[in-house]
Amino acid sequence: MLPLFLLALALSADAFAVSIARGAAGPHNLVRALETGLAFGAAQGIMPLAGWALGALFMAYIAAVDHWIAFALLTFLGVRMLFAAFREDGDEEGDENGAFSDGGAERRNHLVVLLVAAFATSIDAAAAGLTLDLFGLPVWLSCAVIACVTAAVCVPAYWFASRIGGRFGHLAEGAGGVVLVGLGAKILIEHMAWA
Repeated sequence: MLPLFLLALALSADAFAVSIARGAAGPHNLVRALETGLAFGAAQGIMPLAGWALGALFMAYIAAVDHWIAFALLTFLGVRMLFAAFREDGDEEGDENGAFSDGGAERRNHLVVLLVAAFATSIDAAAAGLTLDLFGLPVWLSCAVIACVTAAVCVPAYWFASRIGGRFGHLAEGAGGVVLVGLGAKILIEHMAWA
């Protein structure tokens, strides 16, 4: 079980970093923290299952472009956060009261961005799905452990970062954007170096 737990921690690292970036830019709100943990946990649990189910045949095709997909999505989200950080204060969307006080359009936008980020950070987890049989546990249990560990690290990451973000405002959002762009570049560079 320890090797699976270590794999789960490794797979959750990107989601943890993005949760910090989103928390620093987002409202200090427990609902948003739980949504973040649920989205990233679900994505990290589903993608290894998908990788295991698809098997090596299709994974070879996905592995050829997964780093480009993650890079594009994370860079898009990061640049979007950087633009938002330098907006005039009067142009800001939403408020600090959280998810239930947001307008409908802003709320949908938040959910779309959250799901895109969850997908982008979990693409590599699909490749890890090919190794699930090596742990000697049922595949569904391995995926559940990965999902739970990811959620467990993402909720507090968002929560604590959102407390800091409220004090530093645009600076935290800009830093979050830089983190996302850097994370996308890191994924791309690592995969290019392995090729």
